[in-house]
Amino acid sequence: MSDVLTLIDGGAGRLRLNRPKAIHALTADMCSEMIRALLEWRQNPEVKAVMIDHAEGRGFCAGGDVVMLAKSGASDGSDARRFFREEYRLNHLLFTYQTATVAFMDGVTMGGGVGISQPCKYRVATENTRFAMPETTIGLFPDVGGGWYLSRLPGRVGQFLALTGARLDGAECKYLGLATHYIRQERLEEVKAQIADRPDRIEGILGTASVTPPDAKIEQNLTQIASHFRSDRYEDVLASLEADSSDWAQKELATLRSKSPQSCKVSLRLLADGARMQDFADEMRQEYAVAAHVVQRPDFNEGVRALLIDKDNAPRWNPAAPEQVTDHMIDTIFAPMPEGEEWTPL
Repeated sequence: MSDVLTLIDGGAGRLRLNRPKAIHALTADMCSEMIRALLEWRQNPEVKAVMIDHAEGRGFCAGGDVVMLAKSGASDGSDARRFFREEYRLNHLLFTYQTATVAFMDGVTMGGGVGISQPCKYRVATENTRFAMPETTIGLFPDVGGGWYLSRLPGRVGQFLALTGARLDGAECKYLGLATHYIRQERLEEVKAQIADRPDRIEGILGTASVTPPDAKIEQNLTQIASHFRSDRYEDVLASLEADSSDWAQKELATLRSKSPQSCKVSLRLLADGARMQDFADEMRQEYAVAAHVVQRPDFNEGVRALLIDKDNAPRWNPAAPEQVTDHMIDTIFAPMPEGEEWTPL
């Protein structure tokens, strides 16, 4: 059985992630297959909408194949670059796709799952949604357009999510605009069948099935987030939290102390740059260069080892302290790819 199912259902093209044992984490081949289908459907006048969901098991998409990326990064990095190139082409294709697209973010929606849901015109959250960009935990950074999407969230919520990897539920996603609709999971199959039958009525179908979500828990923390995460300088964020003895501040400080200092500085720079980007292709081009450099630095391999391979949850970051991550180091990570090796859209 294929890791991604592509089919036409009535008037809708369907992309169904089908790698349940890995919570549908993306591989380069899965990205290629989705690109192939999307390009084919773009020429098909009978396909009036595209739906993206998962076929079975829990979660929408838990990210990408990071163990493969770490192994590649520890050698010449070529397989990692191939994956990023293909994944980011898929992200950009969805971002610029003219046919209406709807992603069903039912369950875990992290990393690569964010990358294929956020470009969609319609993004459905449920009571099962668990949205996060937890890359600083493994020495990576919120890629797949994270620099674009997170930098455009209200206040400093994007910076908070990028640094801490905090998880949002479906109600919080709807509140922040990461989801356009909130629909109970039990209604999803009915909604998908209706869209396949009447893809020209997609907005009305989603609107009718939507319910008022619970209160968004993050709303009560917006003032603290805006205060403590207001600086693009990581040391300032840490100092602000250190000066606040509240339980919330100390909990977030402890969370940040466990993250890769390099990744946190890369993330803040990415969002600062992303907020000024005018073209999503430019965002993807920059993220590709950053990803190509980061996977070959020590922290990524170490983060994957600590979290996913040895599972000791005791990464030894290098550099170990934020002040040891110099501006020159970050500039090197953000350096453009050599001529002829840059990321390009399809």
